[in-house]
Amino acid sequence: MRDEKGLAIGELSRRTGVNIETIRYFERVGIVATPPRTSGGRRVYGAGHVRVLGFIRGARELGFTPAEVRAILSLGGPAQASCSEVREIAAHHLERVRAKMADLAQLESLLATTIDRCEGDGAASCAVIEIA
Repeated sequence: MRDEKGLAIGELSRRTGVNIETIRYFERVGIVATPPRTSGGRRVYGAGHVRVLGFIRGARELGFTPAEVRAILSLGGPAQASCSEVREIAAHHLERVRAKMADLAQLESLLATTIDRCEGDGAASCAVIEIA
């Protein structure tokens, strides 16, 4: 429901794709600014909330950790953060992604080799069991 002063939490959730309970959690832990309330006690969100939640959702989809998201938000968030500072955080994140990819490639190779050695014929020895 739209309030003349801003968005209700349900509309904010629909616009950003962030679950209502997640929005409330983000408020409780200080990731998202607590919005003002109407005289009836309803939260009223503005364009800044939409932008911050959209940023958080996108950053999480890219695998940024909660600490990295907080760090970027502490720099001023999507509206004010210095591109060079955000780039540094993103570069460190990319290094970790590449390291994970290398680890997964090694794991894939080891698993594929082990499966190739496994005869799968019901024999007492099994290469997969031996490696695990």
